[in-house]
Amino acid sequence: MWIRRQSSSRALLLVAVVAGALVAGGCSSNGSNSAATSTTAAPTSGAATSTGPAAPAAVTVEVKDMKFSPADITVKAGDTVTWKFDDRAPHNVQGVGDIAMALNSPIIHKGQWSYTFTTPGTYRYICTLHAEMKGTVTVQ
Repeated sequence: MWIRRQSSSRALLLVAVVAGALVAGGCSSNGSNSAATSTTAAPTSGAATSTGPAAPAAVTVEVKDMKFSPADITVKAGDTVTWKFDDRAPHNVQGVGDIAMALNSPIIHKGQWSYTFTTPGTYRYICTLHAEMKGTVTVQ
């Protein structure tokens, strides 16, 4: 009999604790939870909105007419730069200095080569076949 009374007491205690938690947990409607009661109108411009981090960007540098165009660009860490080669002569992208040593494309006449920048800094590069062709990628 003592065991049955103890089980009944535990069940009643559990019901009381759950009921108390529901009352204390916000069953009232005092308006303090504005996120649950507010509404937001949808944008009418048709523009997409994003709440997450920005997606990595893809930036293109044209290698044409014996120059890099644009020669100087700024990107964010995680962005990919693609050099598109379309000139009468072959070219390459060769980093200058310690930070830019990873920039080392093959010699390309027509085609493209890409590199994803993960570390902020200033990356200078040249075409080793045409020393007057220079560029800079600044990574933020």
